[in-house]
Amino acid sequence: MKTIRVILNGKGAANPQVRAAILKIREDGQPLEVNCTWEGGDAARFAQEAMNDGVEVLIAGGGDGTINEVVNGVLATDTSPSMALGVLPLGTANDFARGCGIPLEPYKALKLATEGEPVSIDIPSANGVYFANVASGGFGAEVTVGTNPQLKKAMGGGAYALTGIVTAAKMEPYSGKFVAPDESTEGSFIVMAVGNARQAGGGFQVTPNAFLDDGLMDVTALTDFQTKELGLVISEFQDFANPDNQFVHYRQVPGFEIELTSALPINLDGEPHRWDHITFEILPKCLPVVLPEGCPLISGA
Repeated sequence: MKTIRVILNGKGAANPQVRAAILKIREDGQPLEVNCTWEGGDAARFAQEAMNDGVEVLIAGGGDGTINEVVNGVLATDTSPSMALGVLPLGTANDFARGCGIPLEPYKALKLATEGEPVSIDIPSANGVYFANVASGGFGAEVTVGTNPQLKKAMGGGAYALTGIVTAAKMEPYSGKFVAPDESTEGSFIVMAVGNARQAGGGFQVTPNAFLDDGLMDVTALTDFQTKELGLVISEFQDFANPDNQFVHYRQVPGFEIELTSALPINLDGEPHRWDHITFEILPKCLPVVLPEGCPLISGA
């Protein structure tokens, strides 16, 4: 019998569906240990303890932020762990889980995590801080908060996209230099997304060609534009990777740096940071994660 531990975000501890799912897994014959978080840093600490205790499967129960904290705790202990990571989606967006096709129903998610086969995925980092899903720089946090709930209900991720584009038209751009292995460019941008996976903001595909196991980060950048050019920007968002795009630019790189004239607000899986010089690196296929068979983010699946 595998040694399996759940790190459960404290907000989900009282969820009756979660409690019932954990009890059902135990009744199925699989023991589960549960750690509940109380404050920031608990998930990372619990992850490090699980590594030291020789746990075979560690399940992150929470949203994208909980997964982020667990991943950072694991990789701070060992950058090529044998312990597998499972996901129990309990957040509001659950972008990583949704993109991977992980079930949102607690029992089904736990069943997958306890019985599924792990696949080794890449994990990128920004200035040494790891992220599993997407790093978004610029106005992303304001867009997520400012999206009208009724619009989001009607349009899903499209509401995030539309709100973001309209907000971008009013934003001051960030200026600096982009340096990748085969490219060095100076210019300005309003928003940037660096994807290990594909979606952020509750379903908006910010890096639609990304895979979790290709050794590359997918980078989308929106450069400065005038309100009268909004129609063209929207059309370019429908064709991210077109090299002839004027405002929406897409790259796939194993690493890069950006040097900025002012500090950039950036969210790593929703966790906020602010830097004026950022080094992006990637650890290829370093983390075993239990994913559903045929996961669309695994190349060749």
